[in-house]
Amino acid sequence: MTVETPARFSPLSEWHDTLARLPAGIEVRELPFLTHLTLRLEPGGTAARAVESCLGVTLPGPLRAEQSGDVEVLWMGPDEWLLIAPEGRQDDLLARLRSAIGDAFATVTDVSAQRTTLALSGDLVRTVLAQGCALDLDPRITPSGSCPTTLLAQAPVTLLVRGETPCDLRLLVRASFAPYLAAWLTDACTEYRGNDG
Repeated sequence: MTVETPARFSPLSEWHDTLARLPAGIEVRELPFLTHLTLRLEPGGTAARAVESCLGVTLPGPLRAEQSGDVEVLWMGPDEWLLIAPEGRQDDLLARLRSAIGDAFATVTDVSAQRTTLALSGDLVRTVLAQGCALDLDPRITPSGSCPTTLLAQAPVTLLVRGETPCDLRLLVRASFAPYLAAWLTDACTEYRGNDG
């Protein structure tokens, strides 16, 4: 008996063309199938040390993110982190982490189907996001490596500030909120369409 792998669909498959036509100064791309693992453990404990050794990175503190190779580790709460890696890394990472943790008290859960990721770049990114976000998005307040969880236009998101430039951000949003957020981003960019040269 052959078991077929279910087809995967991007939550924003119908929005790709619309998002590709946003004004100059903001680029939005969906990264729909990244690996997302939730890690729960006691900070500083045996399991934490084992995970840090396995990943080659110190688990970050509040509102911070760290990267080791192609794995990003985001602080999500006092005893919770989100690990993000390229598509298809779930099984490998789960096996490595569970082996490293052994009998220590911790959980690692694959939550890849729960969210999608929007990669945003360009000079207008923070200006556009500020229209629907109560956080101060000034690069001095939310610098590279920040990962606050907040509301954007009433949709819960985790905002990950990446890269060397202050305009390289990712929005992690639950799949069910993704179309609403795409519609909001499109609307929020309307006033900048005159800037397209």
